[in-house]
Amino acid sequence: MPDQPVPVPAPAPVPVDRLAFEMPPVHADPAEERAYRKERLAGALRLFGRLGYEDGVAGHVTARDPEFEDCFWVNPFGRAFAGLGPEDLLLVDGEGRVVQGERRVNQLAFAVHAAVHRARPEAVAVVRTQAPYGRALACLGELLAPVTHEACAFYEDHALLDEYAGAQDGARIALALGPYKALILRNQGLLTVGGSVDAAAWWFIAAERAAQVQLIARAAGKPVLIDHHSAVATRERFGGDLAAWVSYQPLWQTVASTS
Repeated sequence: MPDQPVPVPAPAPVPVDRLAFEMPPVHADPAEERAYRKERLAGALRLFGRLGYEDGVAGHVTARDPEFEDCFWVNPFGRAFAGLGPEDLLLVDGEGRVVQGERRVNQLAFAVHAAVHRARPEAVAVVRTQAPYGRALACLGELLAPVTHEACAFYEDHALLDEYAGAQDGARIALALGPYKALILRNQGLLTVGGSVDAAAWWFIAAERAAQVQLIARAAGKPVLIDHHSAVATRERFGGDLAAWVSYQPLWQTVASTS
């Protein structure tokens, strides 16, 4: 009778506490936090340029300075997103005056960001730039519908400003945003906020993608909505800034090497 093979025991699982899982860093030194925010802001701008979220001189991303809380880092006027590094960013006060940097800022556009930052002191970053599907949905004056798992992150956590608002209407835009993570500006597009640059950037990308799917589904037929209970449960699990930060990391890795 042939020898029977000796069973080989399966490898033991690696203990969970030994598995790597990246979390947002915490910096005790404001200078270190400032450098980190600037690096992430410049990277987000480069990513937006790659994704086509840019239209001429329009579009801004701002990050609150960790030490001077009424000052904000922002991309300079007239510079392409694709080539921006941390050294190119401007520090601008709440009145739109450049206090550090060598270029101009688009003061009218920045006024909207300043108003949102004042109304939302917990928000580190604000994104308001140009992306086609968010603008298309805004032209319809519609909210993001819970038609996909990903769209549920915005379920009952975004708003629509259902009237045209110009750059001079920053206070009205901030009021319309309220406590939510995203705002659809009718006839304009999307605005998002987050407790980190990464979270605000992810919410903008996620909202743009959700708008794209919604418009495609509507063009093909009548989308079936996810029920209220399931949409709320999904938002509660995946709609927080930590989940957004984690979701953004693969995208960050694509631009980090050029920082």
